[in-house]
Amino acid sequence: MDTAEKIIIFCFLLEGVCCRDFNIYLPEKIKALSGYSVIIKCRFEIKEQFDKDLTERATGVWYKDRAYLNTNVVFNSSTSSQKSSMKGKITGKLKDKDCTTVFYDLRSNHSGQYFFRIEGEGKLKHIYKQANVSIDVIESPPKPRVQLYVEQKEVQGQEEVLEVLERSSVSLRCSAETLCSSPPPTLTWSSSPRIPLSESSRLQELISDLNFTATHREHGVTFTCTITYQLQDKIKTEQDSITLHVQYSPKNTTVSVLPSSSVLEGSSVTLICSSDANPAVNYTWSRESEGQLKQLQTGDTLTFNRTDPTHRGWYHCTAQNQHGSQNSSVMLDIQYFPQISVSSSCSRTDVTVCFCEADGNPSPELEWRLSGRPVTNSSNTFISEERLSSTVLRSSITLHQSLTNTSTLQCLSRNTRGTASYLFHLPSSVERLNHFSLLIGVVVVGLVVIWLLSAITCICVRKGNGKLSQTTQEGTKRIDQSTSEVAPHENQDDPVYVMMSSAEATANQDSVIYSPIVFTKSESQEFGSLALLDYAVMQDCSEGLLKTESSIGEFSRAREAQVIVSANVRTKEAEEELFEDSSQIYAKVKRCNP
Repeated sequence: MDTAEKIIIFCFLLEGVCCRDFNIYLPEKIKALSGYSVIIKCRFEIKEQFDKDLTERATGVWYKDRAYLNTNVVFNSSTSSQKSSMKGKITGKLKDKDCTTVFYDLRSNHSGQYFFRIEGEGKLKHIYKQANVSIDVIESPPKPRVQLYVEQKEVQGQEEVLEVLERSSVSLRCSAETLCSSPPPTLTWSSSPRIPLSESSRLQELISDLNFTATHREHGVTFTCTITYQLQDKIKTEQDSITLHVQYSPKNTTVSVLPSSSVLEGSSVTLICSSDANPAVNYTWSRESEGQLKQLQTGDTLTFNRTDPTHRGWYHCTAQNQHGSQNSSVMLDIQYFPQISVSSSCSRTDVTVCFCEADGNPSPELEWRLSGRPVTNSSNTFISEERLSSTVLRSSITLHQSLTNTSTLQCLSRNTRGTASYLFHLPSSVERLNHFSLLIGVVVVGLVVIWLLSAITCICVRKGNGKLSQTTQEGTKRIDQSTSEVAPHENQDDPVYVMMSSAEATANQDSVIYSPIVFTKSESQEFGSLALLDYAVMQDCSEGLLKTESSIGEFSRAREAQVIVSANVRTKEAEEELFEDSSQIYAKVKRCNP
């Protein structure tokens, strides 16, 4: 029930207490769409004395712009509509004082003011000049209006962009100005993108409501209300729109990695964080370290220009605005080819036991090769593996078989990024010395050295004068000595071989026999360091008098070499070459001439 009808009913109720007169109740203004019909709601009143004249045969007449002029009559219910300038029909019952009228197919020239006249039997003839209705014929439908209500309160915004909080109760109301047309227009809702919404509509009043709870999915969505008029093959529409801006906390936070989350060591990698939020978020990067998060930097990207294995780990991105925060994580996997630990080594007791440790990403595989051939578990060989971490693998091998001096053992490691190998040189079974044998050898050598230092004093004394003599290249130098004499050497013609330093040998180069002490790499893996070398120089004089010099000299570390002594007589020409060879130490025996 619209406002005009309420006023009309109120006036009729008022008639019960007031004297009746000629009155009419019309809407002041009506908008009508060109080509469509219009409905004019109308009620009238007459004086009591004319009630008997108001019968079923009563006639209603409409004048346009001016009353009393028959030339201005546009409609008469007593004549056929073809004789009227406007096609229409009085749908109300005049006997019941209802003058509601429908005019069809309005045109722009039908715009104007309209007056009503009632004609009954007898003397009932009256034009209601005190009131009229103004009809405005428009070419397009009136534009509807969309209003936003949040928590049942209207929200006013600028430029039709309104902010609401997520989880708020939202109502959109579309209203259109009433047009008395037939068929009546319709109001419809659309949104882009289309989403399911509850709808309640009252089309008779041209009002339609949409009610929903705001979520982030409605952010940026435009809601459009359209009014549609349809007449035969003609459709006319008008619409109004509103765009919602929903404020919400970060959602769908993700981390992407370019070029990939698994990259080769030394390459560049960029981590990118993105999130859906309104308003925009701030990004913070952190990394897991010993069970805790260590903050790195801010911004939506994190770049490593040159990666190394220390960059491997979990990285976290936190997106935050005033409505909340959300995290996303990614595992950065730095891949590299295997590297075999320098601690890989072999040991020997009754059997040979070697271990090999390799670090690589992806996790490497280990393979043993003996003298170039792959080795597997057998009665003579036992292989075991232990994974120390996700990137480190340790393998041990036990060899029971005899080995030759050319035997080699190789540890081979590989993954999808590359390979690495480590070569062990194994001495033959005959050449190996166990720890007990090495200990005995050290003790024996120590006793011999002590015996040489204390018992063999090479003192050469000429018979009859009790003087000491030492022969050199320049001649014989005599030294008084009264406290030390020894018996002559039993075999004065046999040379005596002793160890000495290369420096000592250089100082005494006449009548010299050299015995090299050779240090080889192959034996160095079996022996420990030899820090000190005891040496002595002995002269054998023809007259049986002996003079002995002894001392202890420091021998530099010889890379854990085995000492092999062999007696060789060197010529004068070979001396210079031998003395230049710092890897050898020479034994020297000098024979004295009479």
